[in-house]
Amino acid sequence: MQFVRPEIFHVAATYVDQEEMEQYLQALEAPWSTDAANTAEQLIEVAGRLCYRSFKPGLNKNVSKVREGNQPYLTNILNSKHGSVLEHGSDSYIFFNVSRVFTHEVVRHRAGCSYSQESLRYVRLDELRCSYPRVFERIEDEKKREHIKNLWIKHFESCEALQLELAQTLDLDLDNKTFEEKKKLTSAMRRLAPMGLATSILMTANHRVWRHLIQLRTSRYAEEEIRMVFAQVFEEQKKCYPNIYQDAILQEVDGIPEIIFKNEKV
Repeated sequence: MQFVRPEIFHVAATYVDQEEMEQYLQALEAPWSTDAANTAEQLIEVAGRLCYRSFKPGLNKNVSKVREGNQPYLTNILNSKHGSVLEHGSDSYIFFNVSRVFTHEVVRHRAGCSYSQESLRYVRLDELRCSYPRVFERIEDEKKREHIKNLWIKHFESCEALQLELAQTLDLDLDNKTFEEKKKLTSAMRRLAPMGLATSILMTANHRVWRHLIQLRTSRYAEEEIRMVFAQVFEEQKKCYPNIYQDAILQEVDGIPEIIFKNEKV
């Protein structure tokens, strides 16, 4: 067995076709440019301005003045809770070496989310990986702390040995098995895998959802592992999209960041 730590990989983000965008603005007869530092914040600004036709004064006769600059514009979006425009920008993350406890919890979020998870129906287990809960590491009594860790290791090593013994008994390592046979046997064997087994899941969500999940899942009342992962997501999102996440209020609870947004429900 091997101890690991959950990792995140920011693998995809919103792309804007600038040529098509310029053609739209020409068709609207609205010469306009933005100081947005990235395409997601540009697209969200365009979505908001499209709703009110507020690319320039006079384009909409009801609008005599428009906000200039991406940061002030998105500040107003957040303050006015015009959150639907945040749904146009999305990001994809691979959560690597997370437990199946984590994946069972995160896939409960459906609206605006897409998932692809490593399947133990197809992926044969040999070496088991897991992360060790920090809550056990904070136990003051050293003997209890060591005993619990040894129990943990013993259990995972036993589960790993069982998977290897089953594979050997069933001759899963031989080429004379068809893929369909391997799939059926692997599917049966996964029932003996522990919930703490490290796995991978790809998640895609829009910025409205990411904001909601960051606050929900970094809460001091959330499960430890999911708090750690979404704290990493927040750091990456804040770095990439400072205007979208500008209203974040951060404090540390039990050594893990807890994030609250001033405009919680946009």
